[in-house]
Amino acid sequence: MAVEFKAKQDPIHSQTIQSNSMIKGITSVSAIAQSADFDKLSSLFSALGFEQGKGWQDAQGRGSAFLAPIGKLEFVTGRPPAVPPILIEVTQLDHIRSLVENWLLADHRTEDLPTVLSPVESTDWNSRLFTVQLTPDLRLGFWQSENPLHGQPIAIEGDLSAAGMRFAIVTTRWNTVITDRLLQGSLDALHRSGAAKHDIEIVRVPGAWEIPSAARTLAEGKRFDAIITLGCLIRGETAHYEAIYTEVARGIGQSQQETGIPHTFGVLTCETLEQALDRAGLKAGNKGFEAAIAAIEMVSIQRKLASQNGQATK
Repeated sequence: MAVEFKAKQDPIHSQTIQSNSMIKGITSVSAIAQSADFDKLSSLFSALGFEQGKGWQDAQGRGSAFLAPIGKLEFVTGRPPAVPPILIEVTQLDHIRSLVENWLLADHRTEDLPTVLSPVESTDWNSRLFTVQLTPDLRLGFWQSENPLHGQPIAIEGDLSAAGMRFAIVTTRWNTVITDRLLQGSLDALHRSGAAKHDIEIVRVPGAWEIPSAARTLAEGKRFDAIITLGCLIRGETAHYEAIYTEVARGIGQSQQETGIPHTFGVLTCETLEQALDRAGLKAGNKGFEAAIAAIEMVSIQRKLASQNGQATK
């Protein structure tokens, strides 16, 4: 009898394989001597969250397959690493160890567990690992990387350097007790990120209603890499609050889509003045600072995408 541990092909590493490759996956086959152990192991792997694959049975034995999202076959030479031949990467290592420990207690006394189940220990390859001797012939290792980005898909992301970028900030004279705080937050973010003073232009409009028009004019001039919009709408002070907010949001979004210039949304929509003050730097961060950081990142992303598109057309 055998338990198969199948793995789907890693989509990231598969990009390096030639297009005519016929490789689909890797299967590791482990023999289980006792039928009772086979059934228990199948039950354990199902409980651990492995996807059940297609099993088999004939006159000589039977098999049970378990699928994992990513598989890797590793060859070594020289001194072999002090790890089990089968390693399973997980995201909640301590929880997995508790599940395995509870499973082992069905056949082992508590005082005997250290002989088959190791504690979680740090490795010299930036991870944590524990091992378990499931049967006399089957030893597994469960591990979790200490790198939070390990295994994450490759993505294009923006950098937070504003050097050489030009920004326009549209803010309002209405509710200046709030918008001036948002403006200071935006300027702080831009200067901290390397933007020069002469590369930042501030435009003040009467109120939130006028923000989209000014943003559109600035964007159409193509002098700026991004437009930062700042404003404040408080329901208690504006009877037509919903209508204004809807049109402001629509206008800013439409300007961004039609001009291709990133616009970031730093227009607060609050129920009370206290809520607005909190979001302008008192308790809930400064939304002007956040809007400026988003603008820097979007300019960086656009430049990277444009660079890739230019290379693709050559």
